[in-house]
Amino acid sequence: VQLQASGGGLVQAGGSLRLSCAASGRTFSTSTMGWFRQAPEKEREFVAGIAGLWSSTYYTDSVKGRFTISRDNVKNTVSLQMNSLKPEDTAVYYCAARAYGRNWSRYHSDYDYWGQGTLVTVSS
Repeated sequence: VQLQASGGGLVQAGGSLRLSCAASGRTFSTSTMGWFRQAPEKEREFVAGIAGLWSSTYYTDSVKGRFTISRDNVKNTVSLQMNSLKPEDTAVYYCAARAYGRNWSRYHSDYDYWGQGTLVTVSS
């Protein structure tokens, strides 16, 4: 099982970026998947998650209304649309997945598979 994250870059405050996570090795159509981020000298934190047959979504408070997580079951990808970016959103963003059948969790230690990370830098 591999997860490949892409889409990071440098953007001005107020701008947008779209991150994508391509999964291979098995289908993740109903699995719990999430995006986490880690800023320098800070702990990895939950950003957004999607889980279950109905693709329920979850967000940390600081990104609600600005970020949208979605999945494409045909392409076996999960995306994170990030709008109205702020300098405090600057971090390395990681996609992650839980083993099949596991419920949504906001704790990074609960995730079994991780992508390599993609850097998002928001300038003021």
